[in-house]
Amino acid sequence: MKFDSIKQIFYICVLTYNLMTGKFARISVIILLIVVCSCKNNTKKTGEIPFPVIDSTTIAESEKLSEEAIADIVQNVSSPIEIASMLQKLSVPFSADFICTTKGADQLTTNYEKAMMLGVFGADLGYLNMYEKTGNSLEIVSSIKQLADGLRVGQFFDYESIKRLSLNKTNVDSLLYISVSAYNKIDEYLRSNDRGSLSALMITGVWLEGQYFACRVVTGTPDKILKDRIGEQKIILNDLLMLLRPYKDTSKEYSKLYGMMEQLSNQYREIRITYKVAEPQTVEQDGRLVLIQKEESVVEMTDEQLKKIIGLTLDIRNKLISGE
Repeated sequence: MKFDSIKQIFYICVLTYNLMTGKFARISVIILLIVVCSCKNNTKKTGEIPFPVIDSTTIAESEKLSEEAIADIVQNVSSPIEIASMLQKLSVPFSADFICTTKGADQLTTNYEKAMMLGVFGADLGYLNMYEKTGNSLEIVSSIKQLADGLRVGQFFDYESIKRLSLNKTNVDSLLYISVSAYNKIDEYLRSNDRGSLSALMITGVWLEGQYFACRVVTGTPDKILKDRIGEQKIILNDLLMLLRPYKDTSKEYSKLYGMMEQLSNQYREIRITYKVAEPQTVEQDGRLVLIQKEESVVEMTDEQLKKIIGLTLDIRNKLISGE
C-alpha cells in the first residue's frame, strides 16, 4: 500500500477496511502511524524484496537515506486504527493492559525520553479512541500535552479541545482529526528545525507500540492475517534503522536503542516477503471507470521465528517505557 504524502496517512478510512487485503480508502480521519503493510516506494512489486546492507552505509549517505526513510515510513505505514479494526473483527475485546501507564511521565527529564514516550502515548491514544474509550484517554492526553510542552512543540497540541472531545463519544472523528493534525505538525516542525533526531524517536515509539499491540494479541489469538502483518514489519524495521543510524553515536541512549532495534531486525533476517500481482479491480472515480492494480504479499515465517520476534518485541518495549 502506498500513499502520496505525509498527510494522506491520516485520512485512511477504517470503515472500508478490507481485512483480506489490508487496503484502505482515504475517507475518514484517523490517528498516527503504525504497522506497515506494504513495500518501499522504489521496491519492485513482484519477487522478493531487496534490503540494503545497513552496516555498509556511510554516515553521510545514511543521513540522506534517513530523509528517504522518513518519507517511506510515513507513506507506507498504516495506523493503530487498522490494528484495532482487525482485533474487533477477530472479536478481541479492548484491553487496558495494552496501554502504557502514564505514571512517572511527569518525571521524564531528557528530550530522548520525552520524544520516545510522545510516540508511544500517541499510539495508545489512537487505540483508545478506536475502541471509543475516549473517557479513559484524559490521562494520556494530559501526558502528551506535558511531553509536547517539554519538547517546545506544545503550541501544536490543542489540549482543551481534545480534552473536551474526549468526554463526548459522539465526536470521535473530530477528536481523531485534531490529534492527527497535532502529531503531523509536530513531526514536520521537528524535521524542519534540525531536530530530526526527536522526530525519529517519536516515529520509533509509535511503531514499537503498534508492534507491541499486535504481538500481545497474536499470542492468544494466532490469526494468520495478524501473523502476516507482524512478518511484514521486516520492511518498516529496515527503514527505522536507516532513520536512527545517523544518531546512534550521539549518546548512550541512542546507541542502546539502535542496538536493540538492530537485534530485532536480525530476528527478521530469515523471513521472506514476496509480492504477487492479483486480479485488477475496476472502480468508478469521478464518473469514470478506473482500473486499479491489486497485489498481495506472501510472508514466509515459521512459528519459532514468530515466537522469537514476539519475545524480543515485548522485551524492548517494556525496557524503553521503564527507562532501563
